[in-house]
Amino acid sequence: MRRRRRKKLPTEPIALDIEKLSHEGRGIAHHEGKVVFVEGALVGEKVEAVLTSRRDSYDEARVQTVLSSSPARVEPPCQFYSMCGGCSLQHLEAQAQITFKQNMLFEKLTHAVGHAEYEKVAPMTGPVLGYRRKARLAVRYVHKKEQVLVGFREKHSTFITHMDHCEVLDERIAGLLPELPGLIGGLTTFRAIPQIEVAAGDPELEGVTFALIFRHLEPLPERDVQSLLDFAREKSFALYLQPGGMETVHKVFPMEGIDRLYYRLPEFDLTLGFHPTDFTQVNAQINRQMISKTMELLDLQPEDSVLDLFCGLGNFTLPVARHCKQVIGIEGSETMVERGSENARANGLTNTSFYAADLAQPLTSAEWIKQDYNKVILDPPRSGATEILPEIVKLAPERIVYISCNPATLARDAAFLEEHGYSMFCAGAMDMFPQTAHVESMAMFKKVSG
Repeated sequence: MRRRRRKKLPTEPIALDIEKLSHEGRGIAHHEGKVVFVEGALVGEKVEAVLTSRRDSYDEARVQTVLSSSPARVEPPCQFYSMCGGCSLQHLEAQAQITFKQNMLFEKLTHAVGHAEYEKVAPMTGPVLGYRRKARLAVRYVHKKEQVLVGFREKHSTFITHMDHCEVLDERIAGLLPELPGLIGGLTTFRAIPQIEVAAGDPELEGVTFALIFRHLEPLPERDVQSLLDFAREKSFALYLQPGGMETVHKVFPMEGIDRLYYRLPEFDLTLGFHPTDFTQVNAQINRQMISKTMELLDLQPEDSVLDLFCGLGNFTLPVARHCKQVIGIEGSETMVERGSENARANGLTNTSFYAADLAQPLTSAEWIKQDYNKVILDPPRSGATEILPEIVKLAPERIVYISCNPATLARDAAFLEEHGYSMFCAGAMDMFPQTAHVESMAMFKKVSG
């Protein structure tokens, strides 16, 4: 059977008028009866673009020349932006970025719930550069260049961007980028290190405040381990090695102390510890704002009993515990349940408990689901909270605060809650990931009386 040959793409640029932005932040235009998604284009612009792919129902293109630019267009702050896949909106002014995200959120929510009778909360914003405290850096030895590259993947490619700085990474981590290729290139096992995981806590706290986890596909000889140790001592970071799966991650420097980094929530007099592989929010300033807004929306009272679902290490649970009778945190990971309990003890909190449960499975036998709760926090993964929502409705809490990393699943779940006795009172976006099209948001639902 003959395989159909893919037609060659035309090399001549095409003139396009950009009508709006897609949810991924690409310009949308029409050409010869088809939709064209244009990377690097903004609303209202006239551009010349080169086609990068063709589908039956749409084409994809990349801006070659901006003929007429949007007032919101800016010079990208990063010299590697045109190539690096870590960011997608650096060419759009920061305020316009969050306006785009906010409008996209409201469009989805209004369509889902069938009305716009909810308060549109002002977006949460913070630093647009140097904010990212967690990341995974790819590592590869490129034979043709006879060089080790460390960085993010290129746009739409498995290649690694040749970069010596990153504008969005925390400076403690970004500052190491010029030296990491030489460090790894000097190891005898330089071909066996495919990635470095990075994590950082608050820089003002005492001790080591950030960590690097080196994944390696073959055992490291003592000489290589010593080179990494010397670099970790010089740069004052915690060094971890990962010879296999996540369960093999282990600290090799400093050996004293427990495997923890820390971040503060000063408004609630809390310090939370986390392992570098734990999930934590990448943007510390937005996280603090998000917690404060959640507390405001919950309107906590001394006699409240709160259920915190998908609670992680207690990011919401512990601040809530400062202001109510009791709060129960539920998380799928036993490790994170242990971390939450550890953080509660460390902060002297006795009115909170953590339980492990798969929130995608029936929960009728769980003891904690049989208790009474008058307020609920939801912070689910991108897939949303479909499976647990019927159980929440049965609990009949007065208020539900839903934190979301996916507007599409938030909108879907909002429609469910509206159909089952709740009204969406307010919603708003959070700029947790500036320079990208990623949208974090929150909404609050009140039980409708009667």
